Amino acid sequence: MLRAFVSAFKIPDLRKKLLFTLGIIAIYRLGGWIPVPGVDVDILGEAVGAGEAAALVGIVNLFSGGALQQMAIFALGIMPYITASIIMQLLAVVIPKLEELKKEGEQGRKKITQYTRYATVGLALLQSTGLVTIAQNEAAFGFDAMPGAGTGTIILAVLTLTTGTTVIMWLGELITARGVGNGMSLLIYVSIISQFPSQFMIVETENGMGAVVGVLIAGLFLTVAVVFMELGQRRIPVQYARRQVGRRSYGGQSTYIPLKVNQSGVIPVIFASALMFLPGLAAQVSGSPAFAQWTEENLTQADSPFYIIVFVALTVFFAYFYSAITFNPVEVADNMKRYGGFIPGIRPGRQTAEYLDKVLTRITLPGSLYLATVAALPFILLAVLGISAFPLGGVSLLIMVGVGLNTMQQINSQLMQRNYEGFIR
Repeated sequence: MLRAFVSAFKIPDLRKKLLFTLGIIAIYRLGGWIPVPGVDVDILGEAVGAGEAAALVGIVNLFSGGALQQMAIFALGIMPYITASIIMQLLAVVIPKLEELKKEGEQGRKKITQYTRYATVGLALLQSTGLVTIAQNEAAFGFDAMPGAGTGTIILAVLTLTTGTTVIMWLGELITARGVGNGMSLLIYVSIISQFPSQFMIVETENGMGAVVGVLIAGLFLTVAVVFMELGQRRIPVQYARRQVGRRSYGGQSTYIPLKVNQSGVIPVIFASALMFLPGLAAQVSGSPAFAQWTEENLTQADSPFYIIVFVALTVFFAYFYSAITFNPVEVADNMKRYGGFIPGIRPGRQTAEYLDKVLTRITLPGSLYLATVAALPFILLAVLGISAFPLGGVSLLIMVGVGLNTMQQINSQLMQRNYEGFIR
């Protein structure tokens, strides 16, 4: 692997891409430390150091690399873009116009990307307004993060946070176009990595150095298991009939349809985590002390058995739901039939669609259970062993492995094109 790194930097264009990517990442990390106008940095630093801002630490703070807890200009991170992308994928299933754009090829994808950008800015504006309001009402930080802020300062803070998200989106697209790997995924990857030192310090403080060593060993085995599952797929053989057009013969080759065990990626975990925040919000709005107490004991404490069960059930449900909307067996079967393809032993058309749906349903079960187990592992460790921070588990591990594999495959393909030995032999 070291030789592969050296070989990558020997190639001028690849070296340029790698250095460009590292430069963008440096700019992204710098934005995670510049505070929003109107924020009292001294009070905020003391409160964060004392752990008073722990209530805000969640998926949003994880994806922003801790910038949310620091009330930095990149506090919202990439979450508005992720949310907008998911919304566009869901809308493409129910809105015929968007579905037609998906089928138009590159031009259609460019239009959908533009719509996603607009939706990202709109969501960022809403979320930044909510974040500034929460910070002033002491609901999240436990103190007033913006003391004495007037209307002008509040508007400036909202616009700064919205602009920060727009800049992050632009930086990610720059990496995708001129760097190495998928820009948005790499920014999330860097954000997760940046949280490791603080999380390991929490484990060492609360549980001792032995727990840190145990977390590292468990993380190593979990990484191997996640890599194995992420690369796992069911290959459906497809045979194309030979066609004679004039003097030329077309078709006749054999290929396959790769169905991943984890077809939905990390999206079900994000959906499930988002829904787990709703009961606490409903309890505050309802004003019922009994409902608020029950919610506090069962649906807001991550070490509660009921919380873990509900979270696992939601993850499994969304794994099936997202797989169903992203993979259409009827459309795949129609395309195969149109081009003369068939699955050996299965009739083209309706029976092929039923067969694909049956296979997808079967492999989604172990995939969803694996996804739910890895995602719920930090909660289980908190409930059983009292480890409140598990850096190498849950959403962070799933994203890290997925992004790492994709980036290495891209670099490896470019090295192989130039007759260099790649990362993966």
